[in-house]
Amino acid sequence: MSFHSAAAQLVTLAAEGEEHGGNHESLNPLLTGGAAFVILMLLLWITTRFNRDR
Repeated sequence: MSFHSAAAQLVTLAAEGEEHGGNHESLNPLLTGGAAFVILMLLLWITTRFNRDR
């Protein structure tokens, strides 16, 4: 398989994916982003608690 044929197949696959929109109906972007932020802040807090030598 050459690079050109592989690239052509990937372009075809990407074009087919655009028909569905790519977003799942049950995922709320605000809720997902908020949950990620809370998890990252929790990990930051845990990291700073273990690094008390500074």
